Amino acid sequence: MAYTQAFGANAAAARTTTRKGRHASRTRRVVWNPVLRGSYESLLRQNEEIDRLELPRIADEVELTELEARHDLVPIEESEGVHVAIREPAHRYCRPWTLDFLQDLGEAYYREFHQPIQVNSAVRTVEYQRKLRRRNHNAASETGEIASSHLAGLTVDISKRGLTRKQHKWIEDYLFNLRAEGMIEPAEERRQPVFHVMVSERYTEWREANKLASTQSGSQ
Repeated sequence: MAYTQAFGANAAAARTTTRKGRHASRTRRVVWNPVLRGSYESLLRQNEEIDRLELPRIADEVELTELEARHDLVPIEESEGVHVAIREPAHRYCRPWTLDFLQDLGEAYYREFHQPIQVNSAVRTVEYQRKLRRRNHNAASETGEIASSHLAGLTVDISKRGLTRKQHKWIEDYLFNLRAEGMIEPAEERRQPVFHVMVSERYTEWREANKLASTQSGSQ
């Protein structure tokens, strides 16, 4: 998959001071400059990957149920490292390689913080995305060259609500490193408190190769 290598700058915050009359007031202004900045080009890459894999943008609940029955989509199960906060049971599904990514992220995060990550969204249908856009104008389109990659089941949203700075930085670094490997296409969303992550179908192969290399290195 042709992914752009790691890009972006460190997140930064700026402090400004304003004076009103005889009294000085200090105002803190946080500049939105995330390491994992989303972009139009990123949305294009996500849709190009979906087209390369010849995956469908899932039209409705009927098609979604069929894909789940064929195990093209697999369920996201609760574990000590993964909490699922998706209301519709049929939408608690994703591609197998995306599930591998979630399990790895959850296990690593739990080892570090003894808390699970929270999955806010996974697979969606075109029908669902259209309804979502009626109440959330920041949601991606359900059609076109920059349509939401949730429609193909490769993508999950990881909640960042309530994270400490250390936890936020840990997830940011974890995703940054995987993007550098070409395994994911992530974006930290501004208007929604989530990390949006599309996972490459090469992730499982890459994961197994790393495990094998680690095992061989440990046995020497």
